Amino acid sequence: MSTPQNSRYLVTGARGMLGSDLLEALFGREVTVLGRADLDVTDRDAVFDAVAGHDVVINAAAYTAVDAAETDEEAALAVNGTAAGLLGEATASSGARLVQVSTDYVFDGSATTPYDESTPLAPVSAYGRTKAEGERLARAANPDGTYIVRTAWLYGEHGPNFAKTMLRLASTHDTVSVVDDQVGQPTWTMDLAEQIVRLVDSDAPVGIYHGTNGGRASWYDFARAVFETAGLDADRVTPTDSSSFVRPAPRPAFSVLGHEAWGAVDLEPMRPWREALDDAVAKGVFTSDDDAPSGR
Repeated sequence: MSTPQNSRYLVTGARGMLGSDLLEALFGREVTVLGRADLDVTDRDAVFDAVAGHDVVINAAAYTAVDAAETDEEAALAVNGTAAGLLGEATASSGARLVQVSTDYVFDGSATTPYDESTPLAPVSAYGRTKAEGERLARAANPDGTYIVRTAWLYGEHGPNFAKTMLRLASTHDTVSVVDDQVGQPTWTMDLAEQIVRLVDSDAPVGIYHGTNGGRASWYDFARAVFETAGLDADRVTPTDSSSFVRPAPRPAFSVLGHEAWGAVDLEPMRPWREALDDAVAKGVFTSDDDAPSGR
């Protein structure tokens, strides 16, 4: 069912990178903004109270410290899993719809062709396991009202991210080494926010949708593109492989998501990643000094 013009929206995780852009995408509508300090998403009573009176809930709150989750999976599960289930229960109880933002980390990264929306989940990290559980719990609690929107490789104005890191390093290093054996889809949070709003405004059925910009790139490709769009010499970016950057949590080698679900409901998938990056740079996204925590 399409969203009435007088609908009330609740955005959780609203101080993060995606949450901040969601507020802009929802400008002019009645929106309740709740960041981490405003709502403990693991508190059942608080969640039910917060959801009451809203028609659409977009959950952008997440535990995104991928490496820390390897030794603190319980804390990650509380935010990424249990909280999603509580929001599912609360929205089902009040008749609201829920958008649960998920991640490419629910897959193992061993594919060679884009993951479609129905691919069985096979997370290999604690973060991925907790986000997969969030999907399961949200859909189980509110099967008739939950959208799962998986995304990946986010960058934007309101928080630290890979693109900002590359530009910061460019100001202090002659060259920057970036891995070229991990492939995914750089995704601008503003494009994702606008796509989520289009989804809830439409008559699209609930289900799983992949919210990433189109095409594919390695981190090396992405870094070169960031340099180029900023007017820097892209040859200052040099390739390396993942063995040079060993971290506690395994990173998916292949994180390209398919977008077939959008066409099935007569919605256009998100535009190509390079087009989005050029637009983001032209609009001054990377000139912000905002270091708020990013959400995924």
